[in-house]
Amino acid sequence: MSNFISDCLNGDAFLTDVDDYIDSWHESDTNLPIHEFLGMTKSEYTLFVRDESNLGYIVSAHRNGDKIENFIKKISLAARSDDHAKSEQLEKWLRDEGLWDE
Repeated sequence: MSNFISDCLNGDAFLTDVDDYIDSWHESDTNLPIHEFLGMTKSEYTLFVRDESNLGYIVSAHRNGDKIENFIKKISLAARSDDHAKSEQLEKWLRDEGLWDE
């Protein structure tokens, strides 16, 4: 089954299309939870809902075959020098989700 994440990875959808997929979920008679309909885990969907700008990280994690938690740890460490505020926000999310081990 095609979903938002797989369509992004295949080049059939853009990040900006996510609202169209959400609308499709609302209009469908599917029994799938929205995170599965979009092709995300619950953690990924939580991260997306907190800040839609994290959507690129979620798609990149899928592209790299990483769990979002591991992917964020990698980029968080790399981003410390470039975007300290974003890095702290992502680290806070990991801690809030119980996924950051010091």
